[in-house]
Amino acid sequence: MRLAITHETRYRYNPSVQTAQHVAHLQPANTPCQQVISHGMHIEPEAAVHHNVDAFFNHRTYWAFTNPHGSLMVRAHSELDTMSVEPCTSVQSWESVRERFRYRAGQAGDVHSQFVFGSHHAPVHEAFRAYAQSSFTPGRPLMQAAQELTTRMYRDFRYETASTDINTPALEALQNKRGVCQDFAHILLACLRSLGLPARYVSGYLLTEPPAGQPRLQGSDASHAWASVYLPELAGHVCQGWLDLDPTNDRTGLASPGEDYVRLAVGRDFADVSPLRGVLQGGGSHTLEVAVTVVPLDA
Repeated sequence: MRLAITHETRYRYNPSVQTAQHVAHLQPANTPCQQVISHGMHIEPEAAVHHNVDAFFNHRTYWAFTNPHGSLMVRAHSELDTMSVEPCTSVQSWESVRERFRYRAGQAGDVHSQFVFGSHHAPVHEAFRAYAQSSFTPGRPLMQAAQELTTRMYRDFRYETASTDINTPALEALQNKRGVCQDFAHILLACLRSLGLPARYVSGYLLTEPPAGQPRLQGSDASHAWASVYLPELAGHVCQGWLDLDPTNDRTGLASPGEDYVRLAVGRDFADVSPLRGVLQGGGSHTLEVAVTVVPLDA
């Protein structure tokens, strides 16, 4: 499937910001499930833009403003092809994966160990372990248990726009059983990590279809978030061991939940992969507008 994605962010400051530094994660990566055809970014005010790759191999763009400015506009546009990967089953038990990543003195390092520990938005806590435990019965394959936990969250939690924000703790969202995709991804991460399992946050987009008989509205889509858990048994598979889990829509899949998903970046939680962030000098209040459009194209 070929998709075109436009992600536009506008800030208006009052009073003007004097100087600023910004970093963006808005360029999709090439993965087993997607190949980028083109990508571009337009910034107002104009700035000298630099690129590098972060510790998680995400594309990162950064720039600075040294003059006063009353607004900021960042528009990223990407075209890419998405595809599915060959299905595969893992029967490795969740306990064996937990034991693989349990700390032992003198044990050889594993790059995936960084995803076992709690993070700011996805802490390790007994409440998350208790919620997840009924899906992780003794000897059960990790793949099967993680898929059931994803489905159970889909059934137990209510998607409610504006019920939370980025500062709402995952533990509060768990207790209230409501939130948005970002909350659900953090809760799922916290559940898996509280069991000693490596799991990472995924930011991206999801192609949504308008209601029957209604046109697709420009800017009416939104960015999306989900989680993925590491299955060592499938490290040699094209998915590189990662099973993606979307509790918002009850979708799972190796390397991606489906061809209608686009991955932007991965990290320990949202703080690692915020689409746009900055450090400002001056300014005061601000308004924010975000418009995302995901459109299927003829291949």
